[in-house]
Amino acid sequence: MKLSVLTVPFSHQGLDQVLPYLRGLGVEQVELGTGGYTNKAHCDPAYYLARPGRTQELKRLLADNGMSISALSCHGNPVHPDGERAAADHQTYLDTLRLANLLEVDTVVTFSGCPGGGPGDATPNWVTCPWPEDFARTLDYQWNEVLFPYWEGAARLAREAGVRVAIEMHPGFCVYNPDTLLRLRSGVGETVGANFDPSHLFWQGVDPAAAIRALGEAIYHVHAKDTRIDPQNTGRAGVLDTKGYHLLRERSWVFCTVGWGHGEPVWRDILSALRLAGYDGAVSIEHEDGLMSIREGLEKAVDVLKPMLIRDTEDGMWWL
Repeated sequence: MKLSVLTVPFSHQGLDQVLPYLRGLGVEQVELGTGGYTNKAHCDPAYYLARPGRTQELKRLLADNGMSISALSCHGNPVHPDGERAAADHQTYLDTLRLANLLEVDTVVTFSGCPGGGPGDATPNWVTCPWPEDFARTLDYQWNEVLFPYWEGAARLAREAGVRVAIEMHPGFCVYNPDTLLRLRSGVGETVGANFDPSHLFWQGVDPAAAIRALGEAIYHVHAKDTRIDPQNTGRAGVLDTKGYHLLRERSWVFCTVGWGHGEPVWRDILSALRLAGYDGAVSIEHEDGLMSIREGLEKAVDVLKPMLIRDTEDGMWWL
C-alpha cells in the first residue's frame, strides 16, 4: 500500500509547492482533480490536451519529488437531467480519460451520477425507498433507461483509453453502497469498480470491513476520510440529515480527519480487510474536516495512517 493525498484542498498553491511539502510528510502519491465537482487547479485537462508536451514537465515534477499519481478525479454527474450540465460533465470525463492515457495513469475516480425521476425532470432525484410505487418506477427508469446505457458507453471509452473507472459510492447518486456498485458493475463490466471511501458508508450504517469483503477485487482506489456521528443529534433526527455541513453542532454526522470519527482499531480493520481482498494500491487522504485547518487535518491523518499501512507482501507463514 502507498500513502496518497488528494491535492484539491491545496488549490491555492502551485503543485511545485505542494509536492515537496507532501513528500516531507512521507506521502508517496497524489490524486489530482481534473474538473466536475472537483477543483482542477493542479491538473486542467484542457491545458495539457492542448499542449501534450507539457505532460512531460508534470511527470518530471512528480519524479523530482519522488511521487507518482494514484488517480485522476473528475467527480461529476454525467447523467444530470439538465442536458448542458450532463454534456459538460461527460466532456470532463472524456478529457480525463485522454489525459490519464497521456500520463500513463490507470485509474479515474468519479461518481455514477443521478438522473431525474423521469424524462421531464429538471433536477436529479435520489431515491431512498421503494414505496410509494412512484419511487420503484423512478428507480426502474433511472437504472434501465439512463444509467446502464450511459455507463455501457462510458466504460467502453475507458477500456479504449486503457483506464479503469473507480466510482465513489456517494449518497445522492445512484451508486451509493456496495450493492448498487456491484449492480452497475454486473451490467457494464469490470472496467468499472469502486473508489472505496468509508466516510460515505459510516453514516449509512455500513460496516466498512463487511463492505470490503463484498466488493473484493472490484475495489480500484481508496479514500481515507472519516465521519463523526453525533449520537444525540442522530438519536433525535436520524442520519438523513439535510442541514448544511457548516452546522457542526446541529448535524447528525460530519466528515472529519481520519481517527477523529472512528478509532485506530476500526481503521486497522479497514486496512486488513483491504489486504485480505487483495488490494495493494493507494490509500488517498481526502481532507474535509470543519474543525481543523487543511495542514493540521492532513498531518494528523498522515500520523494515524502511515504506521498502519501494510507494505510488505506475505512471504509464507513460517510458523506453519
